[in-house]
Amino acid sequence: MAEKINLLAFEKPLTELFKKIEHLKKISEISMTDEILMLKKRIETMRKEIFLNLTPIQVVQVARHIMRPTMLDYINLVFTDFVELHGDRNFSDDPAMVGGIAKLNGKSVVVIGHQKGHATKELISRNFGMANPEGYRKALRLMRIAARFNKPIISFVDTPGAYPGIGAEERGQAEAIAKNLREMIALTVPFVTVITGEGGSGGALGIGMGNKVLMLEFSIYSVISPEGCASILFRDAGRAPEAAEKSKLVAKNLLELGIIDEIIKEPIGGAHNNCEQAAQNIKAAVIKHIDELKKLSHGELISHRYQKYRKMGIFTEV
Repeated sequence: MAEKINLLAFEKPLTELFKKIEHLKKISEISMTDEILMLKKRIETMRKEIFLNLTPIQVVQVARHIMRPTMLDYINLVFTDFVELHGDRNFSDDPAMVGGIAKLNGKSVVVIGHQKGHATKELISRNFGMANPEGYRKALRLMRIAARFNKPIISFVDTPGAYPGIGAEERGQAEAIAKNLREMIALTVPFVTVITGEGGSGGALGIGMGNKVLMLEFSIYSVISPEGCASILFRDAGRAPEAAEKSKLVAKNLLELGIIDEIIKEPIGGAHNNCEQAAQNIKAAVIKHIDELKKLSHGELISHRYQKYRKMGIFTEV
């Protein structure tokens, strides 16, 4: 019944079908096989219809789903021979930011990303994917290693934002992110960013200035959460659905605005319903873009990245 337990509020129409399947399984493991298959097909059809018409605030719920694949899930499914590298050589090792060397399609790459978790204990130990300054400094250390040895960089973004605690501010949170932004723009290696869940504020940008920015279909990318936006603009966090609509934080809006470069298709019901398929879709997209970027010289890679971010925010009045 794990699947039923993890249904989101807007998936409630599926609840009764899952109950029927569990009931049929208890009655007989053999005689009801056809009925169970029919119910599963019906669930798949209904789920497809539901997910074709999600509102922005519903996409936010999917992006935050407790069983949504994490950075380490994708590490195991997309890459091989992963060796994690720890610490920022300055203060400590930040468990909210994971990185190291791995192989993608048999070729060495550097992988960096936010790590959340699936259970309360892991979420707490990983600080809910909210990195401290030492996390961003660790990420920068790994980026410099990639540049030194001419290895492509792949970053996985999934954070509500950088950690806003007093200790983080005392250790230079804003400076750490700003320094990453300055150095990422000048990296001489192919750099692909994948937004897998929440792409929140400067916490996302701190590892997200790729030559190509890809986004899973039901992930979000925004300067602020819908709840935070509603609290500031409307003085009412309950207007989060309206804020989500106006923020244009879903993948299709961001592709239209030129903020991202590609939407990676998710399995029916979201990545958490078929981690393996989601990982294969990510792998294919990342390999495609890395292969394209490898054709560019060091100077062209820098220029490509610079022009990409320079043109954001340009508009024409008619």
